[in-house]
Amino acid sequence: MGHSGFTVWQRLTSRGRGVQHRDSQRGRSITRGKRKHDASATDQMSMASHFSKSAKVPKNCVFLINTDNVYSGCNVKRPGCLWYILDRDYEVAIKERSPNCLHVLALDDNGKQLIEVKNLYELSMKKALCLQAVPVLEMRVQLLKEGLLEEALMIEVDDAIEVETDRGWFPAIVKYIGSLGEDELGGTFFGVELQGDGLGQGRCNGTFGNKSYFKCKEKCGLFVPVSKIKRLSPKDVMQKKVSPSLHKKSREFPVQKGENVHFYNENNDLKSGLVLGVKEERDGRVFCTIATDGDDNFELPLEAIVTNALLSPGTEVDNKMDWQNSTAPHEAQLKEQSTEKQIEMFDSKIKTLESDLDVGHMVHIPAYHPKATGVIRWIGMLPERNVISAGIELDEDIGISDGKLMNKKYFNCPPTRGIFVNLSSCLPDSRFKMHAEELEETDGVKVKLIGRVAPLMNTEAVKILNGKMKGIQGHRNSCYMDCALFSLFSCSSVLDSMLFHPTDQTDQDIQFTLREEIVNPLRKHGYVDAKSIMKLRKQLTSRGHSLSYTTDEKDPEEFLNLIMHYILGIEPLLKLQLAAQKVQESYCYQIFMDKEEDLIVPTVQQLLEHSFVTGKLKLVEVPSCFIIQMPRFGKKYKMFGKIVPSLELDITDLLCDSPRECLICGDVATQECEACFKDRKTFSISGLKQYCEICCNRVHSHHNRQDHVPQKLQLPKEFHCRYSEKKPMVPKEKLELFAVLCIETSHYVSFVKYGPEKEHWMFFDSMADRHGDEDGYNVPTVILCPEVAQYLDCSVEELASQRPRDMEGVAKRLFCDAYMYMYQSTKMALYK
Repeated sequence: MGHSGFTVWQRLTSRGRGVQHRDSQRGRSITRGKRKHDASATDQMSMASHFSKSAKVPKNCVFLINTDNVYSGCNVKRPGCLWYILDRDYEVAIKERSPNCLHVLALDDNGKQLIEVKNLYELSMKKALCLQAVPVLEMRVQLLKEGLLEEALMIEVDDAIEVETDRGWFPAIVKYIGSLGEDELGGTFFGVELQGDGLGQGRCNGTFGNKSYFKCKEKCGLFVPVSKIKRLSPKDVMQKKVSPSLHKKSREFPVQKGENVHFYNENNDLKSGLVLGVKEERDGRVFCTIATDGDDNFELPLEAIVTNALLSPGTEVDNKMDWQNSTAPHEAQLKEQSTEKQIEMFDSKIKTLESDLDVGHMVHIPAYHPKATGVIRWIGMLPERNVISAGIELDEDIGISDGKLMNKKYFNCPPTRGIFVNLSSCLPDSRFKMHAEELEETDGVKVKLIGRVAPLMNTEAVKILNGKMKGIQGHRNSCYMDCALFSLFSCSSVLDSMLFHPTDQTDQDIQFTLREEIVNPLRKHGYVDAKSIMKLRKQLTSRGHSLSYTTDEKDPEEFLNLIMHYILGIEPLLKLQLAAQKVQESYCYQIFMDKEEDLIVPTVQQLLEHSFVTGKLKLVEVPSCFIIQMPRFGKKYKMFGKIVPSLELDITDLLCDSPRECLICGDVATQECEACFKDRKTFSISGLKQYCEICCNRVHSHHNRQDHVPQKLQLPKEFHCRYSEKKPMVPKEKLELFAVLCIETSHYVSFVKYGPEKEHWMFFDSMADRHGDEDGYNVPTVILCPEVAQYLDCSVEELASQRPRDMEGVAKRLFCDAYMYMYQSTKMALYK
């Protein structure tokens, strides 16, 4: 079993018996969620009987599912039954008795049963309610084992899905998620409106049991359990003619009647015309009737239309159409031919793009600007649009966005680098076309050379990485290496340069193993076998740097320093200056600081600022990758019980000789005061304390601060004080968090941010479970953990009062066990 639930046996052995040996331990102790879980369903109970009575969810209980047969006299409970136990009884069992069996109650009839703990798995409330509605017990277990439940739980109202009916699978739009009737134990059902070929294949109009849950046409609505649905990718949405915007009261199109638009003809010349009308065909395709300067009107598919908003002011448009000469064909013939050619051209183009273009790919967008090139940062459906769109970070400042559209953030980029266009408008950038795959023989085995595989982001990351037997498989104390590599390369390309950096011939085999047998398979297939990691460990051992790389546990920073400095010889990531001394270089930064009583639940931003002020350090330049180790004493003692991840790290004030803002008025600062920074009673605990000349004099005129000694700041010549004619804007230098390594009881795990939203987190454990004993193998697992977002929004007081054991899912590991934070500068990564 993967992390769909956590084995009770795992929790008892890890807490009660203290089993820590990595190869013999069958799983890892992972903090369970709040004890407000609920679940119930029986094998033979139909949907109608589910709602025949009003049943309430038991409170203060732990909910469980058995994964093997349970025997009670002559009766057998098959795998998939749902149980519960009082929270207090469960805690006593875990902390005091550590039993082999637990007395649990069946949700269907409250019958008491004694079950071996190794066959029980905990369920979160959301998972339990979803499984509760699934009538087939075997299907419940299958949903858990194959990771399908986690994927289904990401589905929200208005999402496009596929639903299984008596006549097959059909596209649909989710309209309702929740219980039906008055029975809380009925489970979570999905109310859907069928689309496309599924129209008329439903059973209702959104009403169940005389209660309306949503509105749709008669026989177009269905209520189904989680086992009957599956999520659609953006590409599937287009192929199956499903538009999430169909739930709107009125269909709106991105092109309106009377609008001046542009398009490319067969000769790839950009032409213009006036929209006379927009209509949607029965198959879901949208066509525009276009009038040109000539006498002919014709229809084009919506995908072929380029609006004025997508044109740069310098784009040349040929308003004279080729078919305006005397040899022009008949109107009907022209309409048919031009439409068929356009449809054929764009269908072929879209088909190619669907297989070739993805997040991270470099593209050319000639419809926006002849020289517009950039990287795809996001792919999906935008509001009010019925085609797949792409968010592009451009190479030059010719964009109109920072990754935000209609007050929603889709990706991050500088303010004038982002645009949103139809995916069909993007062409692969010919400058970066990959070479055809080759075969090279290494160690007597034919290995496929993939070249460069882009990191995984957003829905693609979920599709490829999420589930059991995903990530990097652990073996013999390799968790430090597994988690470090997964964190660096699964969803980020900031250190991809080390995969191609010229290195000594003697070390090229190590670089080849890292690139072709670990990073590329991870990104392409979502899984790396333990043999590949062991091969890398043996290669490191053979270089003589350490004789214990194949057996002993190491620290992540030790491994990273070895491979980046001694093996691949890449340039140090950090350049630090201590006061006026010589610049020091390093690959990781360890935070050193005294225990601060005011910092109860600090952020990474606060810890880094305190460490730099205490050590009198400055960054010489903006790092492309900033790896920060948290203050610890050994692996057990932590200076802080909780640390809040800073999703953005503002290093503007930590840079040497960089312009900074006055704390008071926002003008360019000329003075910095360390004493003010340490004055917690007067000033906030975040941010360095710097002032312009006027504000510095005012602040230090107070009798409590007259003994402070501010230091002058060195500023570039182009920045001046407020007396200049134009007040300059101080640029901000910010890094974004992309991964966190955590440690508990000598075992490393990692969290990776796979998208722009706060909920876009995944948790990786290379030894989450174990199959077999001595001759068995570890089961690496990746699970989504959106519960992290709710704690990121908590205040310091709320987090301080939050008991770690009550935090939902695996959030406790991120906030309480953080060991190393990894930040990146997408801007600097282009140059390093």
